[in-house]
Amino acid sequence: MAAVTVDDILSDLPLGFASLILRPAAASSAIERLLIVDADDETSDGGAAFVLLIGVRGRSALPALRRLLKNPPPVVAVKGRLEELTEAQELLRDAGIGLLLVDPEADWDRLLSIAKDRIQPRSYQSEVLTLLEEDLFAIAQTTARLTSSHVVIEDAANKVLAYSTVSNDIDELRKASILARRGPRKYELLLKDLGAYRELHRTRLPVRVPARPQDGLRERVAVTLFAGDRIMGYIWLQETGDGFGPDIDHVLKGSVARASAELIRHRNQQSVHMREDRVVRILSGSAEAAASAYSEKISAERPAALILIGMPDSEAQADDAALKHGELANLASIHAAAYKASAVVGQFKGDTAVIVPGLQSTAAEPGLRSLAESIVRDAVKHLGINPFAAVGPVVPDLLSLHSTTQITEALLSCVGTSPDRDVATVDDFEGEILFREAVQNFTSSTFRHRSLSALLRQDAELAETLHAYFEASLDVAECASRMGLHKNTVYYRISKASRATGLNFGNPRDSLVALLHVQEWAGTPKEQLGRK
Repeated sequence: MAAVTVDDILSDLPLGFASLILRPAAASSAIERLLIVDADDETSDGGAAFVLLIGVRGRSALPALRRLLKNPPPVVAVKGRLEELTEAQELLRDAGIGLLLVDPEADWDRLLSIAKDRIQPRSYQSEVLTLLEEDLFAIAQTTARLTSSHVVIEDAANKVLAYSTVSNDIDELRKASILARRGPRKYELLLKDLGAYRELHRTRLPVRVPARPQDGLRERVAVTLFAGDRIMGYIWLQETGDGFGPDIDHVLKGSVARASAELIRHRNQQSVHMREDRVVRILSGSAEAAASAYSEKISAERPAALILIGMPDSEAQADDAALKHGELANLASIHAAAYKASAVVGQFKGDTAVIVPGLQSTAAEPGLRSLAESIVRDAVKHLGINPFAAVGPVVPDLLSLHSTTQITEALLSCVGTSPDRDVATVDDFEGEILFREAVQNFTSSTFRHRSLSALLRQDAELAETLHAYFEASLDVAECASRMGLHKNTVYYRISKASRATGLNFGNPRDSLVALLHVQEWAGTPKEQLGRK
């Protein structure tokens, strides 16, 4: 790993973020690693490290700085004011250690990120680690939203892997854990004394840890991440003032399934370059579905279903659409994993797809509808978007799921233009799906009724009346009301169109021919209502 200097790190910092008030001795200025030191750490090997001294500032940093002299680093970063660090400068100058003065209001996380990018350049292995980190951060953030809490995901050694957005409602333990990327030793011992880890190792259910105001600890809920009987890590939730929601156990069930899968995938060192879109693979055909089921250890013989989730056009075309799609997929994956741990979530033709394998029977539609409704409801509540969902038909096995993609996409299109439904199954729109397919097939044909086509092109008034007439289900009174006309005027125009085309609109066959032409003239199978 190539060494860098403190000047390299300084060049990346925002103006006013920090200043180098003491330059390191030239012979020891090379930085090869990053080290976070807590004020309570008794021993730290600072050799060739850029040290971030957290938990103290100003003059109170002196004891920790003295301990660093045993194995001195090239440079150490400390928060404080210049006038508070006169003694520290004298101490470090004699040892040849540089001193980076960090603004007291600056964010340690930002300095950590900038320094890490400089000191630890991206490599093939770090791409895999970054991918894991991004997935876990998304899980932490989504879990935090659904539970109104602060979330931290740790590995089995209590190293912090990911956490939700930091707010002012976190306690000292959580703050220190994030900064040092692991919990301080004294808090780990306290949690062990409270029996938290003993209980976590005994059960796969969430464990509640009561608040300890005297120790600066808020109430917590934790759950262990297992792979078989092996402990992979933990998810910790800290309440933020309003207490935990009633559905916290359900949300954690999904979060555990997602986080465990990511940790196992990382443990197996699955290459970032070899990761494939599992949704597309499963829906591309029987052979690909079988291969995916085998590699992912998914049941291929049991019934399966596809749920598609779309977004309104206005939201799908917004500047932050990509972000919202990602957040929606993360939220859907939490709910889907809680419903079925083997569920697969991803993107499919611009929509969010949820594949639910291993169902107990083909009569699982009510449960799937409830799952879709939960996703849509929480997306509205927590993400501020208005998605809609189509629950496709349940098929006998995963290998035949690809056969339902077309009808599920057609169903999603129907739900997207419906003014009163956000979630639907095929039963809700079966007639509409068939009608739209008929219109689509007609549109792809080149043969037309010549006199009716000419009338629609040349007489806008009659075309509008025919369109309104069919939209009103051939009810003249309703058509007249919608157009603001007298009924006799509508009768006259319909009769005129019938004479001009030779079609009898009271005859079902002639009516169908006219309806297909009118729908094509209108430019869409149904008037758009502002949704996809």
